[in-house]
Amino acid sequence: MRHIQVTIPTGKRRAVLESLDEEGIDYVVTDETSSRDYDAVVFFPVPTNAVEPVLDSLRDVGVEEESYTVVVDAETVASRQFDELQEEYATESVEEEQISRQELLTQANELTPTFSVFLAMTLISAVVATVGLLLDSPAVVVGSMVIAPLIGPALSTSIGTVVNDRDVFATGMRYQFIGVAGGIAAAAVVAWLIQSTLLVPPGIEITEIDEVSERIAPELLLLPVALGAGAAGVLSLATGFSIAIVGVMIAAALVPPMAAAGIAIAWGLPVAALGSTVLVLVNLLSVNLAGLVTLRYLGYRPGSWFEISAAQRQFVKQIAVFVAVIVLLSMFLAGVTFTSYQVSSFEETATQEAEAVLAEHDEATLLELTVEVRNGGAPFDASLDATEQIDVVVIEVGGPPGVYDEELISTLDTNINGHADERVAVQVRFVTTGEG
Repeated sequence: MRHIQVTIPTGKRRAVLESLDEEGIDYVVTDETSSRDYDAVVFFPVPTNAVEPVLDSLRDVGVEEESYTVVVDAETVASRQFDELQEEYATESVEEEQISRQELLTQANELTPTFSVFLAMTLISAVVATVGLLLDSPAVVVGSMVIAPLIGPALSTSIGTVVNDRDVFATGMRYQFIGVAGGIAAAAVVAWLIQSTLLVPPGIEITEIDEVSERIAPELLLLPVALGAGAAGVLSLATGFSIAIVGVMIAAALVPPMAAAGIAIAWGLPVAALGSTVLVLVNLLSVNLAGLVTLRYLGYRPGSWFEISAAQRQFVKQIAVFVAVIVLLSMFLAGVTFTSYQVSSFEETATQEAEAVLAEHDEATLLELTVEVRNGGAPFDASLDATEQIDVVVIEVGGPPGVYDEELISTLDTNINGHADERVAVQVRFVTTGEG
């Protein structure tokens, strides 16, 4: 429920009160005595989803959008007319809980801090995420998401497009892209300092850190995460659900990849940095696209009828741009996904071949088989097929002393390379597991 206070312009008192009477709204009206261009102040309660249509109807009878209007939460309303009004606006759907266009804009602005605060908090979150990735600590990475102020600008962009507020749209886009660029730069600087001051072991392979590797070789399956985050963000903002929780989800799609890109730059891995940067951009645009479509689905439109056509054109244009860029960048992610699938299939086949060969040697047991990819699993090289990107197949064989056998090594090499388009290196390591 909402309680609304509206100042009535001079000469519009009768029209405003008649409009409220037609809506069946209980109201209290008092004279306005501040010697300005207002005649009276009217107070009335309405259901949450009635705020926008009621304010729009008052605008139609002469209450300007810039008129002094206050909308606040109402805990309890005791009125027979209000009960009837509530029944009238009851829909048994998400529309019943939707806030008004005016409240949506206000909340988006409240979620977007001043630029200096936004940038500072974004840089801090990127730094914390960088440390968390290098420590391979999911808890620290999650902490970096909590403090990231990315949800406000992400939702502002969508809201600005739908209600045809270009300033809100431009501010949201500017915040997002500057925040992403600044976050990657901050992560790169911090990662370089950590590497230079030997806070991590010399020669450490960042591609072997789980929290890093999954973000420098991003796959197409990560795309639904960003789309879900954008849709959930708008839905939670429009219905009053816990926006903080959804904010963490949006940050999860953006902050860790930003940090991973910075780490890859500091370690001199341009291909890996490219993979993480592509993931950040795809997620950023996907959050905006999902938010835009969700707002449109919920029925938000500009307040003035002559702005609707302009908003429609802007909506179509924005959708086209987002979809085109996302599809283009997703081709890269699709390539990574396909290559990952090929490598996994080859690893499974190699494992089966190794088990079959070792089955003929009673004393030898397969302990582990791993396939190491060039660049440590960083994004694929489009000029190479899957097996050309495999650096080496490492096979650990366990057995008693004396199990080492040159013929066994040769057989493993031959059988595994029989499934490769290009020859791959095969390393066999013997581990003593018992007494002979």
